[in-house]
Amino acid sequence: MKKIPLRMCTGCGEMKPKKELVRVVRSKEGEISLDLVGKKSGRGAYVCPNPECLKKARKTRKIERSLDCRIPDELYDAMEQEMTKP
Repeated sequence: MKKIPLRMCTGCGEMKPKKELVRVVRSKEGEISLDLVGKKSGRGAYVCPNPECLKKARKTRKIERSLDCRIPDELYDAMEQEMTKP
């Protein structure tokens, strides 16, 4: 039986299968983006594909802490919009 990789959501703190979460990645150049396929290289933090979890992670600055950098508000807004897209 293959082991399912689990990751913790930076918003709600729940452990979930990696495939169910959205990865926020910081590249070597310091560029932050949403990694919807989970293949980008760089330091990653995971969050549920739920705007509520993103809001929680934004409030507690958990994503910023795990990526070791500041995230501008415009980027959070863009991430939220990308998540709410059907």
